[in-house]
Order: sequence, then structure tokens, then C-alpha cells
Amino acid sequence: MNPTRLPTLPRQRTSDSVYDALRHAILSRKFAPGQRLNVHQLAGELGVSLTPVKDALTRLKAEALIQIRPRSGTFVTAVSPDDVAETFEIRCALECLAAEKALTRATLEDIAQLRALTGQIGAVEGEEARLVHAARNIEFHKRIVTLSGSQRLIQMYEGLDAHIQIARIHLGHANWKTRLDDERDEHLAVVEALAGRDAPALIAALRHHILRAAESLVRDLRNMDGQESASALGPLRLQGDLQPR
Repeated sequence: MNPTRLPTLPRQRTSDSVYDALRHAILSRKFAPGQRLNVHQLAGELGVSLTPVKDALTRLKAEALIQIRPRSGTFVTAVSPDDVAETFEIRCALECLAAEKALTRATLEDIAQLRALTGQIGAVEGEEARLVHAARNIEFHKRIVTLSGSQRLIQMYEGLDAHIQIARIHLGHANWKTRLDDERDEHLAVVEALAGRDAPALIAALRHHILRAAESLVRDLRNMDGQESASALGPLRLQGDLQPR
């Protein structure tokens, strides 16, 4: 009689586990923007050697989540309004490209799932509502990018999106609730254009939604940093692109 065989477990390198842990700590506000990270302390807390920590930090640097400054140390990236505006501009281009590819790949089930996510905007109440809403919004956009079928595009998008998440997270309890109705309508316009296989409408809806979100987030960041005034603040560089082409 053959002995019972256990299933083969997935193997994960230590550096991958360290990378996941540090990335989560940055995106969940355990590490604040501008905070200095001590490599030896991180290794001690995680119970690993210095090598996987350094490997993980190299990957986080490539995503622009941290900055390694010669003779100064390693710091969590402190996002600026201009950095976020530029990141949104690139993200918009990538996501529109992904949406065009998704037009011929999205199934009725895919579209139904996107419509369901849209219907869940603002459905959760209580102190966890903001985090739940953010997670669903991220899932909505990632599904569109994933439907492109392009692994390279997906990887590039995720790196940019992490940078934007930092900005959103560290705004704390900004007036996100007041934008729920607009966001729901914008998501629905994207879904309906995708369902109708209408490329111009899809790109227009997606650009409007992404760049409206960019304008709101950049304005919030400038307000938070004390950089906005009635006389000095110019329009967001991308504002002209909000009109459908």
C-alpha cells in the first residue's frame, strides 16, 4: 500500500516574502512618507538576514516606493502633487491601451463582474468603508488592465498604481464620500462602453474618470501641503484632456 502523499507546497523565496511585507507596510501606512528605514532593524524585526532585505528594497526602489540616497540612507517616498499628476498621466495612457485590448477579450461574465463592482460603490458603512471602497476601486481598474492579456502592461501599471495608492492613503480621511456618486456614474459609463464594444466611448469615459480623479487628488495634496492658494494655483496640467476626444 502506497503511503499517503502530501500536496506539493508552493515555494517562495525569502526575498519575495520580505518584499511583500515591506510593500504592505508602506501601502498600509505603517511607514510614513519620508520615514527613514534602517536595514538592520528591518532584518531583525522580520527575522531574516540582510541580503533578502536589500533585495526587497531594490525592488521597492524600482517601483518608486522608496528612495535610496547615497550617504543618507533609505527613505519611504514622499509623494509630491507634481509627481502624482505625472504618474496619473502615464497611468491613463496605459489603462486606455489596456481597455482597447480588453474590448475584444472581455466576456459577458467579465462585464457582469465589473458592473457588480460598480454597484458596490458606497455600499459599506462604518469606519472600514473607506478602505473597502478603495479596495473595490483598485480591483475595478486592475480587472480592466488584466483583461488586456498583456503581462508587461500589467506589471507597468501595478508599479504606477502603488505610487498613487501612497498618495491616497496618506491623505487620511479626505472628503472621498462626496465623490461616490460621480465615481459610480463614471465606472458605469466605462462598463456600458465596454459592453457595447464602443472603443471611442470607452476611451473617453476612462480618460474622463482617471483625469478627474487625478485633478481631485492633486488638489487635495496641495491643500494638505499648504501649496494651494486662490491666486497662485494653476490648473492641473492634464485638465484640458478631461474633454472626450
